[in-house]
Amino acid sequence: MKTPADVLGDIRRRLDRTWAGDVAGATTSWPHRFALGTTTKTQLEAGWQTIYQPRIRQWRDWARGRPVRLHTQQKRVYTTTQDIPTHLEIVDVGSAAAVVGDGWERRLAKARAHLTRVTTHFPAAADPALVIRTANRYEDTDFELLLTVAAWFQAHDASGYTPRQVPIPGVHSKWLNTHQPLILALTGRDSLGLLPKHPARIHFSYLDPTYQASGARRHDSATVGDSVTPAYAPTVVIISENKDTAIHFPPITGGIAVEGGGFGGKTAAAFPWLTAAPHLYYWGDIDAHGYEILNGWRDDGVPVASILMDTTTYDTYEPYGTNTDQRGQRLEPGSPKSLPHLTPDERAVYERLTDPMFRGYRRIEQERIPLHTAASVVTARTASSNGH
Repeated sequence: MKTPADVLGDIRRRLDRTWAGDVAGATTSWPHRFALGTTTKTQLEAGWQTIYQPRIRQWRDWARGRPVRLHTQQKRVYTTTQDIPTHLEIVDVGSAAAVVGDGWERRLAKARAHLTRVTTHFPAAADPALVIRTANRYEDTDFELLLTVAAWFQAHDASGYTPRQVPIPGVHSKWLNTHQPLILALTGRDSLGLLPKHPARIHFSYLDPTYQASGARRHDSATVGDSVTPAYAPTVVIISENKDTAIHFPPITGGIAVEGGGFGGKTAAAFPWLTAAPHLYYWGDIDAHGYEILNGWRDDGVPVASILMDTTTYDTYEPYGTNTDQRGQRLEPGSPKSLPHLTPDERAVYERLTDPMFRGYRRIEQERIPLHTAASVVTARTASSNGH
């Protein structure tokens, strides 16, 4: 037989899952009976004095004075008939809130007040339950701002605007982007008509010395979905975590340096000329984050080979490492991730950097390794791969 504390947890979970729909009238989750567990005659008699009689008394005392119904069933125990509690019934969402406590009655009162505002001013609201559930965490000023913005969209056409261009005082584009689902729910619209976020793009630099000598543009970009091809099909692509490293990478025959910028590989994977390059390299910081990014590129379908991210490189440049981040905060080992796409050598460094007992530097920044060293590694790796 469950204890009151056990069933209280069941009530809390059901309340948390259903309250918004019940307050909004979209669902009916109460009354609901919570089973207290089944007991046989043998079990009752074996534990009557030590377990069940005290538990029954506990249930009766707990239910007294609370808005609940304790259902019982008569069962034979020894030579007597006893009323054994079998279910606890909660009749409505308000009773559930009162039983659970912990501020739930105030939450429901706030939600009902929000619902009144929503139904009064936004009769076409498509999903009031979504609105009151989300807005229940808001301060009053935040909720008022939400209603103000939704009212503006009811009265105005924002088609062709970017989120930044919408002329509502005190509203910035980030707020508008994150609150669009609620605004749509309030106005009952399928779309606000805003222009979509600009498509992802990559920035890259041409490294081929013959091309550079032609005086043509040195730096370029490509947008996902646009029909853009580079000035030449690269035979070597180096993806660099650091922007400056990509921009200033030394000349490489047939080479292009792509600014990784910490983003994942999904954007780069959209460009066949990049993923199909015969020699595709990734170079990042030697720290836990750098290896997680590397694994992510491979997971996104960009088959990069790493350069200068092995144990030999770490041991060579470890004197130039650091144990603080760019804000001066100490680098902690963190929780190592599985990272299934790392090579054994890459994993060895990653596990070293995430080992709580490791006393060496946890980061060697990419910029601490000379660019001419990276260029020499790329040239040698490419020549070796070509059989030279």
